[in-house]
Amino acid sequence: MTAFDKDQVSRFRFVRCDFAADTGVARLVYAFDDGPEMTETVTVPGAPFRLDGERAAAVQRALRLLHLIAGVSYYKAAVPAQVSIDSYAIDADTAALVETVYLNGLGEFAYRNGLNLRGRFRLPVEAQAEPAQPLGLRAHALVAIGGGKDSLVSIEALRRADVAATVTWIGGSQLIRACAERTGLPMLNVGRALAPELFELNRQGAWNGHIPVTAVNSAIMVLAALVQGVDQVVFSNERSASYGSQIAGTGEVNHQWSKGWAFEKAFGEHVQRHVAADLHYYSLLRPLSELAVARQFAKTDYYDAHFSSCNRNFHILGERPVNRWCGVCPKCHFVFLALAPFMPKTRLVRIFGRNLLDDGEQAGGFDALLEFQDHKPFECVGEGKESRAAMAALAARPEWKEDALVKRFASLIQPTLAADELKIEPLLVIDGEHRIPAALWERLRADFAA
Repeated sequence: MTAFDKDQVSRFRFVRCDFAADTGVARLVYAFDDGPEMTETVTVPGAPFRLDGERAAAVQRALRLLHLIAGVSYYKAAVPAQVSIDSYAIDADTAALVETVYLNGLGEFAYRNGLNLRGRFRLPVEAQAEPAQPLGLRAHALVAIGGGKDSLVSIEALRRADVAATVTWIGGSQLIRACAERTGLPMLNVGRALAPELFELNRQGAWNGHIPVTAVNSAIMVLAALVQGVDQVVFSNERSASYGSQIAGTGEVNHQWSKGWAFEKAFGEHVQRHVAADLHYYSLLRPLSELAVARQFAKTDYYDAHFSSCNRNFHILGERPVNRWCGVCPKCHFVFLALAPFMPKTRLVRIFGRNLLDDGEQAGGFDALLEFQDHKPFECVGEGKESRAAMAALAARPEWKEDALVKRFASLIQPTLAADELKIEPLLVIDGEHRIPAALWERLRADFAA
């Protein structure tokens, strides 16, 4: 392979995609200019699959949508001005959805690399949209599990609502597998192998950074649901995911844009309109804040020894580490702070192995969560107002108020804030837009309010 010069690349190509029903393997092929092909594979367990008629056509539509969305991992290596689709034609609605995913989903990547991607990624429109048909899919949910508190809250809520579910994850994380096994539910572990050439391009100086991984995983799970013949794909993204980091001179940059409402609404509507009319894509926790989710999680200790929201586990350590919490990343900080108002201190300290709020050296990390002299971290954490309300609640409690960072908050930060903005109750209200099927929502709403 000749050396890769991102500045000399003029075109990104969606070369082709195929799905083999006898093996369950989807192949997604990409290339830059006339360079070597890069092939990603996605493997849905349970093959061989019988796909015929309208369902086979829907699988093909879902496959193409996945091909387009997963291409974001490769396109970002050079962000060329031209894009082509070699082997099929798409309609204007599909182009608009995918262009939105690339622009907003690469927002943090563009900010960190000093790039302006507005209007840069444009797909050729050469087909008319055709409305999707109902496929007679069976009532069953594929529920994404990520190993953290949120998906476990969803899984248990679906169980109580008598919704048949399969816990589903993508990739080889042992930590997620341990959590999935703990649920006692049927499991589906979808394989995903990125093209090895991508890592070589990164070594040679390609652009690199954050991609909208939830958008990619959503497209993978829609394909898996259609192959399996089930009618629901369920994620666990809460209300707070729709709010980004406010950066002076730049505006809002949302690290978790594809976990937000704008993506969920656009993607879910597109799937029903253009892929399969009776396939429902929704987030079960959308009407809840991060604090409301933490409150739900705290109701049972069944997963205390199994869950982890620490990102460092997934990045660096690979296999399931002995200690599931690094204790110093923004996710550890936020989950500790969010759970603290809702569970006994002894239980929380036992989960994390130490008291993060009694360590003065962690002040900077918690300040960012509070949006005190810093913007919200580029991580999947709650809004600043949630962190401030949680900290204020702890400052009023005898068992927490002497801890170093709670004490610091009470003396240094709390006096600068309006008291009515620090109330935790308004943040626990279950409210807002969502795509949860109506009959299920009625049951869930009562359950969450209990």
